[in-house]
Amino acid sequence: MLLTAPVDPFDWNRFFLSDNAPPLYLLEIALRCLLTYLLVLGALRVTGRRGVRQLSIFELSIILALGSAAGDAMFYDDVPMLHVLVVFVMVSALYLVFNRLTEKFPRFSDWLEGAPVLLVENGEINLANFNKQKLTQKELFGELRQHQVEHLGQVRRAYIEATGNFSSFFFEDDDVRPGLPILPEGLMQPPRQVEKAGLHACSLCGHVQELPQHTAHCTVCNNDTWLEACTAKRQA
Repeated sequence: MLLTAPVDPFDWNRFFLSDNAPPLYLLEIALRCLLTYLLVLGALRVTGRRGVRQLSIFELSIILALGSAAGDAMFYDDVPMLHVLVVFVMVSALYLVFNRLTEKFPRFSDWLEGAPVLLVENGEINLANFNKQKLTQKELFGELRQHQVEHLGQVRRAYIEATGNFSSFFFEDDDVRPGLPILPEGLMQPPRQVEKAGLHACSLCGHVQELPQHTAHCTVCNNDTWLEACTAKRQA
C-alpha cells in the first residue's frame, strides 16, 4: 500500500496516539469496548451453551462475523455503534432461524453442518468414506490412540462428527478380533510383503487375513503390504 505522506520513524505521538484523533478519543474507545463486549455477551447468551463448545462450520462463521464487527467497532471512529447493533441483532437472529431449520429439516442440517461419517467398521477402515475426508491415516490413528486403542480389532465403529471430533465404540473383551496395530512403535516398522505365514493386517484398510509365506493381495483393497495382526485387549 502506498503511503500518502512520509512517515517520521519513532514519532511517539503518532505511535501511542494518532495524528487524526485527539487524546480524548481514548475514552470513546473505552466506551466502545464496553458496549461491544456487552453485545458479544448478549449474542453468546442467544446462541446458548452449545455455541461455546466445539463449533460447527455454521457456528464458527457466526463467531467470525461477530468478531469482525466487534473488533472494528472497538477503535475505528468511523464505525457507528448503531450499525454494529444492527449487525449483532441480524447475526443472532440468523443463528436462531438456522437452528430451527436444522431441527426441522435434517437434510438441511447435514448440508449446512455436515453429517457424521463412519470411518472404522468392525475393525477395518471404511475406505469409501475415509478417502472422501481430508484426513490421513496418521491422523485417524492418532485420534483413536487418544481413546486407548492399540489396534483396529478393538474398534467396532468410529465416526468423525460434524465438529471434527471422533466418536468410538468398542468390542467387548471377548469379542476383540485381530487387527492392524496403530501404536507408533508398531508403525515404525514399515509395511512389507508377507515374510512368514500367519495372521496379517492390510496396512491400508486393516483387513485381516491368514496368509501363507508369499506375496499376497488384500481381498478388500488389493493392497500387498502387511503388518502382523495384533490381538491385545483394550486397556481403558
